[in-house]
Order: sequence, then structure tokens, then C-alpha cells
Amino acid sequence: MTNYAKVFLSRRRDDSIGALARMVIVFTLPILAAAPPAMGQRDIKTERVEFASGDVAAIRDGTITGYEVIDYLLWARAGQYANVSMATQNTANYFNILAPGETELAMFNGSINENQFEGILPASGDYRIRVYMMRSAARRGEAAPYRLQMIVTDVPAEPSATEDALVQGTEFHATGNVPCALSGGDPSGSCPFGVVREGGGSGMVVVKKPDGRTRAIFFENGEAIGADVSEADPGEFVSAREGDATIVTIGDERYEIPDAVLTGADSRLRRASTRRGGRIERASLDPK
Repeated sequence: MTNYAKVFLSRRRDDSIGALARMVIVFTLPILAAAPPAMGQRDIKTERVEFASGDVAAIRDGTITGYEVIDYLLWARAGQYANVSMATQNTANYFNILAPGETELAMFNGSINENQFEGILPASGDYRIRVYMMRSAARRGEAAPYRLQMIVTDVPAEPSATEDALVQGTEFHATGNVPCALSGGDPSGSCPFGVVREGGGSGMVVVKKPDGRTRAIFFENGEAIGADVSEADPGEFVSAREGDATIVTIGDERYEIPDAVLTGADSRLRRASTRRGGRIERASLDPK
């Protein structure tokens, strides 16, 4: 083969490779252009959320379309309790929660946890509650009306039994009613009571009888050990256990004292629920 022929074939081969490379680029560019943007590349709208004075909750109504994303910035302290939920008409609409300082990594993912967060916050700062659409729905340009509900409250340490707060205007740590009977048999009535707790199931329960008189029953380590019985009271003091209650009989008198009266378990749970605002219902799109 002559040198001229070798040069001619070499140029033909180079031209073919170049043309193939150009075809690959031409067909690849539209594919790359059609790829949806990642979350970090989307336009993210930011809105500050501040509770009204004295409030511990806020609601935001909105609509996102396609790749729209909204970050609600909510400042909170470490150790506070938060409850965030979202109702939406689009099953591809979710929210994530990003801890202070984070812009991409979520501490809570609504698509996994059904748009309901409840827990103690790990750090102080601005939390991002990010409302977005899943990529498949965003690509179709779908719209999602939503209602986002946010609650943040303080969670004080639970008091011990000896630090139990008194019921306002009384000397008792708790008041209420217990089953009672004053003519023998099973309790058929209800008598008001007040309890002074000393901790560990010890204390004094004062029951008010229908005639206005009172009966004091003394407990030690969860066991009824006596009452303010006088010589004029007929019958002897007897106590027995029945389930999670102590049954006290003094002659024809019969009182049923639940363990929670002495331990304070129920009252502490009620106080904790009040402090935290209770567990809220899931956000609803129906106006209240």
C-alpha cells in the first residue's frame, strides 16, 4: 500500500470516530436536560414561623406545585417537646424535618413516618420543616393543597412524690372520689377524698362521708395500716388487697382506695399530658 493510501484511510477512520462522538453528544444532551433537579437544586421558598404570644401551636395552609419546596423555619430549644403533622390531598406530598445547621440531611422523613412527628428536640436553633412533592408527582406538575400543624412546648421534669404539688387552696396533693359504702356490702356510692402523700406509697387518705364527717385512713409502703377509729366506732379495722386497690372496712363502712391515689401515677400522667399539650390529632384540611 502506498503512503498516500495509508494517509487517506487514517483520515476516514478519524472522521468516522468524530462523527460517532458527535452523535453520542447530540443524543445524550436531551436526556441530561430532562433529568429532574435534585432537592438541593430546587428553588426553596423560606417562611419564618413564630407563635403568637402565649400560644404553643401554629398552623400553615398552602399549596405547592411540581418541584416547589417550602421550608418553614421554627426556632426551638433542646429538650422541648414537638408535635408536627400535615394533612394533604396529594398522597405524594410530604414534609421532612431538618435539625439546626442542616440543609439536606433530615432527622425525620414524612414519606416513611406518614407525615406525623412527635418527640423531644435534640438541639437548640432553627428547625426546617420542609414541605415537598415526591419526584414522580413533581415531574407531572401535580398540585398539593396542605395544612401543616406545629406544636412546641416545654417539658419540665416530673416531680417526685415528696415534691408533689398541692391542689390549690387545700392541704392535699390530689382530690377526687373513691367508691364507698356505709351500710356494708359492695360500694354503691362515691365519697370525696383528699390525699397527703409522703412518697413510696405512704400517706393519709381523708374520705368525707355523706353526713359530713371524715374518715382518715393511714398507709405505709402501699399498705393500709390503720384509721382514725375511736371507741365509739363499731367494728374493727380490716384491710385487704383486691386487684390494684386496697379495700378498707371499719364495721359497716367500706372504702375502695386505688393504688394511684397514694402513688400519684395518674395525676403525674395528667400533668405531663397538659404540659405537652397532649397528643394532638393529625392535622385536618377541614377548617375548625
